[in-house]
Amino acid sequence: MCRKTYGLLILFGIGIFCSCKNTSEQKEAKMIIVQNKILQQKDGTISLKVDKADCYQDMVNPSSNTAEWNVVVSKSGRFNVWLSSATKDTTDLKYNNSVMLSILDNRIEAHPACDKIVHNSNDVSYPYFRADSFIGSLYIQDTGLYNIQIISEKIVKDIKKGVSSGLENSKLLSVFLTPTTR
Repeated sequence: MCRKTYGLLILFGIGIFCSCKNTSEQKEAKMIIVQNKILQQKDGTISLKVDKADCYQDMVNPSSNTAEWNVVVSKSGRFNVWLSSATKDTTDLKYNNSVMLSILDNRIEAHPACDKIVHNSNDVSYPYFRADSFIGSLYIQDTGLYNIQIISEKIVKDIKKGVSSGLENSKLLSVFLTPTTR
């Protein structure tokens, strides 16, 4: 009887040790996965900076330049989509083509205009100004992990000096999805 009790205690101890070890390994794996994702802010806003995106640039056809983010949506609903651009000309952003944003089957395509000029923005330095453009709204039905992609010729990681093109005048800085309220 005593041997069975000790045997059960030893098996019970081994079981607890193994389950604790698996739990810590699972937590470490979840931490690594979350580190590569953009998390939705507490107020529901999703802020996507081009500098933090996976970017694909085509020097021959810049209209297919793409930025992608993996985003964890914790609060679903309707969102207004805003683009922030760095520009020298606050009357014309000089986008040659429309900008396309896609999330799953939702797509918004629009030609950005200067809807708001943000004074004293930390995102840009002189001679640039920050201009925000409203491009539409979309509905995200479920929470979870989403791949958000934007396509525009103004997605440029760095503007090289001495290059004479329209890219010197403006570039896309970020995308904001702000929740709408009723």
